[in-house]
Amino acid sequence: MEQLSISGVYLHAPRLHRDERGMVLEVFRAAELHGELGHRFSLAQANLSVSRRGTLRGVHFADVPPGQAKYVTCTQGAVLDVVVDIRVGSPTFGQVDTVELDEVNRHAIYIAEGLGHAVMALTDDATLLYLCSQPYAPQREHGIHPLDPALDIPWPAGIEPVLSDKDAAAPKLAEALESGLLPDYRTCLDYTRSLPG
Repeated sequence: MEQLSISGVYLHAPRLHRDERGMVLEVFRAAELHGELGHRFSLAQANLSVSRRGTLRGVHFADVPPGQAKYVTCTQGAVLDVVVDIRVGSPTFGQVDTVELDEVNRHAIYIAEGLGHAVMALTDDATLLYLCSQPYAPQREHGIHPLDPALDIPWPAGIEPVLSDKDAAAPKLAEALESGLLPDYRTCLDYTRSLPG
């Protein structure tokens, strides 16, 4: 596990065991993630999304507590995975981490509670597996417009973004901040420290 530039974001680069029969890898190891986080990742829901090229999902986040931590990997095709630090008071507020997840490198990314998350499909039939610490709860889910220039996300050139109506209507970062919608950094830290370890 490698911590990226935003606290609470980790990249897992698994060892790929290949032979003439195919390949085997460990997509997820609870003990390894626990060792990095200092608390257990409690699996409450697993989601699978399949997207055509250009589909842009996010930037999504959930109210903290309890928030929703995610462990995401791409099982087919390729995506650009994006994490935005939207925690008010964080030393890296507004910062973006990007990672390409695909069926070749088989990387996975862990995203802590309170962080914004988005993905863009780089291929047709890009398939993502999400392990989530909390079940989906629409009343606690929010979004920020993924094309807000203030986010300065390096979306790939030459791919036309395809957004849902909900994501296209999401507020910009400044609007979400002004309305009090964004998670508080200290609250996020206190919540993760309270999780069973």
